[in-house]
Order: sequence, then C-alpha cells, then structure tokens
Amino acid sequence: MNKAKRPAVIAGNWKMNKTPAEAAALIEEMKPLVAGADCKVVLCVPAIDIPAAVEAAKGSNIEIGAENVHFKASGAYTGEIAANMLTEAGVKYVVIGHSERRQYFAETDQTVNLRTLAALNAGLNAIVCVGETLEQRELGYTETLLKFQTKMALTNVTEEQLKHVIIAYEPVWAIGTGVTATADQADEGNGYVRAAIAEMYGKEIAETVTVQYGGSMNAGNAEELLSKVNVDGGLIGGASLKAGDFSVIVKAAGK
Repeated sequence: MNKAKRPAVIAGNWKMNKTPAEAAALIEEMKPLVAGADCKVVLCVPAIDIPAAVEAAKGSNIEIGAENVHFKASGAYTGEIAANMLTEAGVKYVVIGHSERRQYFAETDQTVNLRTLAALNAGLNAIVCVGETLEQRELGYTETLLKFQTKMALTNVTEEQLKHVIIAYEPVWAIGTGVTATADQADEGNGYVRAAIAEMYGKEIAETVTVQYGGSMNAGNAEELLSKVNVDGGLIGGASLKAGDFSVIVKAAGK
C-alpha cells in the first residue's frame, strides 16, 4: 500500500448471503470492531439487504455498496437494478464485473464498461473486477488479459471519473477455492493493472488509483498481502461474513 498516494479500501462482497435481519445484525456486530479504521470500510450486500444495511450502518464509518448495476436508467430488464435506484437507497459503491457475474450471468468486457459508466455517471464509486482463469495463467496470458480487461472497463472513463474507480484484481482460480495467490503474485497482478492505467492516463494518475486484491484474502494472510506496494486493500468474500475475521483484515489495512 502507499497511503500517501491513494486510499486503502477494504470492501466486503457478501454475494448471495444474509437476509435483511441477518445483515443488520452482522453490521451491528461489526461497527465497534472497525470503528476508527485507518482505511475505507465498505460492505457490498445483496439488493434486498440494502435498506436494512444502510440503516444499520448509519453513524458509523461503514459505507454500503451493491453487487451489481444495470447500464440503463430504466426499461424492460427484469431482475436488474438501475444506478439511480441505488443512489436513492443510500448506496455509495457498486461491484461490477465480478467473475461470478461473468461466468454465470453472461457479463462481457463490453457490458462491464457500460455498467461502469452508468455507475460513475450516477455518482457511484465503481469497484471493477478483473482476473484470469487458471488455464489463462498457465498459458502465460495473465499480463495481457489483465491489461485488456482493465482498458476495456475504463473505455470512455474520464480522468475526473477515474477518481471514483477502484480496480479489484481477482484471479478466478483463487475465488472461493481456498487457494490464494502468493503475496508476490497478487502484487504482480495488481502491478499489471496499474501499468494498464498508466498506459491510458499516465503514470502519475495511475499511482492515485486504488487497486485491491480479491481471491480468498482472509484474516490469516491479509497482513502479508497488504504489505505489498501495489495491494491497496481487498475485496473480501467469505471472510466478510464473519465480523471478527473482517475486522482483522481492516486492522491489517491500517498498518
């Protein structure tokens, strides 16, 4: 991390877990554990949980995010949710292009870009996910793929809007598998992302962008991962559903 140049952000991605009542209870448990954190703390929750989560987080340093956003303001898109719906509900962040969305719900690099633009135009902070599969890594395509995905996601994003973008490097082979990239692999992947941003906006601007690592970051490995210069925080899956584990990661980001 380099907090002198860019903020550290720890964001939980709850995926399809927790009812509204359970969400509120977990946030109440988390609030005293992460109070005064020396990093930004975000919880991205299922759409049904947003009102309860926003209410539970009031008065704390926890900000609430969503897990998806559509690129249209309204229309016949059953099951989707528009950016202005999120902002009116009190959402500040949104996860875009997670590998599970790409794998199960036909997200493409193009739709990731459109959703990113819609989020930014509505005043949301976009957490944009990129990452390679194990096969792509073994074929030696990690750098090429990460740079391509990053550049595609940021197409037509202005330098001003980039201030509200976080890129999360999530190697697909390390999501929900219990397999974590080594700290050096995480730093290398995040470095490729930052290099792609530099190629688009210049090195000085790239140094101001928060690049998270996701992919089985947990209480046991967070400190080592976060010690790397290009790892500016984490997008946390399973560990964000446990108040104690999540608070350990938040504390690690404050060192």
